[in-house]
Amino acid sequence: MNADFILLDGRITTMDAAGGEAQALAALNGRIVAIGSSDAMRDHMGPGTRVLNAEGRRVIPGIVDSHAHPDSYAVRLRTWTLVSPDRVTTRDALLATIRRVCEALPPGRWGAFYRLNERASGGYPTLDELDAASAGHPVFILRTDGHLGLANRAAFAACGVAVDAPDPPFGAFDRDPRTGAFTGLVRETAAHIFLNAIHDADSESDIAEGMEMVQDECLRHGITSVANSLTPAKAIRAYQQMHRDGRWRMRMGIIASGRDEPLIPHLIGAGIRSGFGDDWLRLIGVEWCPDCSTSGRTAAYWDPYVGAAVPGEPVPNTGMLLYDRDDLTERATAAHKAGLQVMIEGVGDRGIDFALDVMEAALAAHPVADHRMRVEHCCYVTPPILARLKRGGFVDSSATGFMDELGEAYVANRGQAALRHMWPHRSLIEAGIPAPGHSDFAVCRVNPFTALGAMVTRRSQTGADLDASEAVMPLQALAAYTILGAWAQREEAQKGSLEIGKLADLAVLDTDILACDPAAIRDTRVMATVVGGVSRHMA
Repeated sequence: MNADFILLDGRITTMDAAGGEAQALAALNGRIVAIGSSDAMRDHMGPGTRVLNAEGRRVIPGIVDSHAHPDSYAVRLRTWTLVSPDRVTTRDALLATIRRVCEALPPGRWGAFYRLNERASGGYPTLDELDAASAGHPVFILRTDGHLGLANRAAFAACGVAVDAPDPPFGAFDRDPRTGAFTGLVRETAAHIFLNAIHDADSESDIAEGMEMVQDECLRHGITSVANSLTPAKAIRAYQQMHRDGRWRMRMGIIASGRDEPLIPHLIGAGIRSGFGDDWLRLIGVEWCPDCSTSGRTAAYWDPYVGAAVPGEPVPNTGMLLYDRDDLTERATAAHKAGLQVMIEGVGDRGIDFALDVMEAALAAHPVADHRMRVEHCCYVTPPILARLKRGGFVDSSATGFMDELGEAYVANRGQAALRHMWPHRSLIEAGIPAPGHSDFAVCRVNPFTALGAMVTRRSQTGADLDASEAVMPLQALAAYTILGAWAQREEAQKGSLEIGKLADLAVLDTDILACDPAAIRDTRVMATVVGGVSRHMA
């Protein structure tokens, strides 16, 4: 039998149950048909076989990023301006960027900016500074966590938010404690007002065009599968059109958004269940986001935040939750009974407890043994929470990307002692709790190797100490981004390891991440990415 794709001369980490390694593999029609030595694979070579020589490099299964936001990232790549710390390092630089962008905008257009990290960029601008830089345009800056934003006076006016407007449910317009005037900082559902005003103008073609760039970036980093967290109906339609048009080059799992009313009730009513779709585009489940951001000081904790408070935040500050428990329990139970995998975000310990309360109630109403309900992000896993996860058979869908990019903010906002229980992968592994990893991009970078490195070193990109007692081995970190990512979305029979019958999705690395200095893992480059036996990226 002739294969249509063969990889030769690699050091293949298969991630199979036996922990096997191989030198080569062969694929036909997108799936692996043989694996073993290079000599053995040459027996499957024919005149039309595509051959990739790994030249002795480490080969891994394609990365599965189990929670990200490619839909919103797609639009932002096209029409928003990036203001992450690698682009702007000071408040003056941020204001200069806003001024430059706004001066070039047509009348009435919004100036939209994303991934602001005020800790690394000189703090938040004042409302007067924003107004002076905006050239009269409405301006909105989304903080890197995606839960807070900064708006100027023209933006408040464009959204009809008067100076005496009450806070929306589950949100806040921050005010100067001395004067009661807006500071410009808006939290959670208050930020959604401005986000909705901007995104209402997005078209399905905007998403599709931006997704071409998102796919390029993912493939460049060895990512072959992404789960789109909180996917709205508009993005689902855009993805289906791209799939029909042959523009789909990687695999996408849809997690339908509980924010997009009435998307989930419509799925339930139509009888659509988790697993609907094909190998390229598949419905994984449904998601609600009741918890918030630790780096932005809004995530729900039992104990108050420490460190410097942001002007206008509540004192004491224990964060906030965005749903009523009974309401979310009713929603999650209905979805669970309908055969939809349930995912609920929980970041702080109070937020995780809230998510577990809801999921335990749904399971009590409709018991299912292999439910694979997921707590998304699931950062602060204290021993009592770890016990609840274990007892209920829940998945810790771990925001490992936060470790590298937001670690110093976690130390500053929760204190060094709390890091013992942040993303505790060693303890999770010892307890047998499945914990796939994810980037949450565009909150963090697309690159998975920065997070993989942080899992092993327990250091952030700035060197912040994340408590080495929870460090894991490189192979364990890789499992979180391959086989566990696939398992967490019920696709372990299709992907996550390189075995006969599974999809021929893989990445060839320039660094042996299983044997190198752990500090070098974050700088890994991907030399080739293969999806379904087709090379989609070559360095």
